[in-house]
Amino acid sequence: MSPERLVVVGHGMAATRLVEQLVDGRYDGQVTVLGDEPVPAYNRILLSAVLEGTHADSAITLRRAEWYAEHGVDLRLGSRVLAIDREHRDVMLVDGTVVPFDRLVLATGSLPTLPPVRGLVTPEGRLHPAVHAFRSLADCERLLGAVPGARRAVVVGGGLLGLQVARALSVRGVATEVVEGTEHLLSRQVGAGAGAVLARSLRRLGTTVYTGARAVRLVEPTSGEGVTGVRLDNGVVLDTDLVVLTAGGRPATSLARAAGLAVRRGVVVDDHLTSPTDPAVHAIGDCAEHRGATTGFVPPAWDQATVLARRLCGDDVEHAGSRGVARLRATGLDVAVLGDPVGAEGEVVEVTNPVVGKHSRLVVRDGVVVAAALVGDLSRVGLITQHYDRGTVLGPHEPGQLLLPEQGAAAPTAVALPDDVEVCACAGVSAGRLRACADLAQAREQTRATTGCGSCTATCAQLVGTAAADPACEVVRTK
Repeated sequence: MSPERLVVVGHGMAATRLVEQLVDGRYDGQVTVLGDEPVPAYNRILLSAVLEGTHADSAITLRRAEWYAEHGVDLRLGSRVLAIDREHRDVMLVDGTVVPFDRLVLATGSLPTLPPVRGLVTPEGRLHPAVHAFRSLADCERLLGAVPGARRAVVVGGGLLGLQVARALSVRGVATEVVEGTEHLLSRQVGAGAGAVLARSLRRLGTTVYTGARAVRLVEPTSGEGVTGVRLDNGVVLDTDLVVLTAGGRPATSLARAAGLAVRRGVVVDDHLTSPTDPAVHAIGDCAEHRGATTGFVPPAWDQATVLARRLCGDDVEHAGSRGVARLRATGLDVAVLGDPVGAEGEVVEVTNPVVGKHSRLVVRDGVVVAAALVGDLSRVGLITQHYDRGTVLGPHEPGQLLLPEQGAAAPTAVALPDDVEVCACAGVSAGRLRACADLAQAREQTRATTGCGSCTATCAQLVGTAAADPACEVVRTK
């Protein structure tokens, strides 16, 4: 009997995790991966670090092309898919190549949202030369090429990506302003108090923030090319040389929709990550819609990839959803979000000090932490995450104590963390698993720790190859 032909459309972080897990699980089918970019998959979370200059583009590659060949995976780069023919079970590429499949996985990711700004798109349907998206390595390289000639920049969108890009440009010496249409920064992740603290911190770092205002028009010079400014809906004109769009994304569903698959906001899948339209088609990552929700974060995408890989390898597992974990990685800004601290129901415990740029919020229901937002001080994020993950029932005074800074003794170092404490939230890796690795390279290879947002790298480096900690030690994750 011929081996199953599995075709993966998309070559991002979800697709890479799927292939890794298939290799680990000794999947016995033939795997073909179709990626439309000309380079192997990379860590999109760290694109802002490449922009800032703290990472080389080669340092964010997830797996070298040789790795796929070594494991019998047919990786085809620069292969853009034109259409999916479910009746004949094949995929057609734009160059006319036809790739047959027995089972298909859609991992097509998301596309940038273009805000309704006059002049943003040329009559030919392309972005204005002075306007930059920021979703791919090619976008990052194009923006890097524009930075040396720019004095000022406007970032449209005050979400996680927008703040990372703004800080990276500022570090590069470009005077940067952020425009956010909602009433405060990170409006999808944190409340108004945290957003105000972030805005104040950015001002202190030299970046002005305009909230409750929308960019409506590019201002072009009377002669020559480029832009001279961005007009807001309140009449203010911001002088600028370049514009960066970070106004969110939408699931890439055009292939699925054209193939007749069930699509709402994303490609609809059940708890098996299977399309209800076709049992031979699956979807994972940003393009998938599971239980009515889509996700734009890495941990849920990796969870989905792991569950699907296990199912394809014969395990009877289901995807029941993922916990929400978000981190802001930007020089001078520290943010961690667990769950939905804005929408979650429960009692709110909040401590804020905008003067020093700190804000903490816990949402507690029946004594259990169901959501949290930490801005400026992440010294206790490890302990809070532990309680959040385990559903620990806290006493009446404990939530407030969790938000207070350490008194007296310094916080324990990473080597004091008990083995069962999660260190890498993106990959779900515990301190004990890291201790079992000889060095950081082995930890990355075997556990994928540090390959998500990268914020745990210093802690992981301290833990590899160390002896087990005293379980009685208090758990405090270091930065």
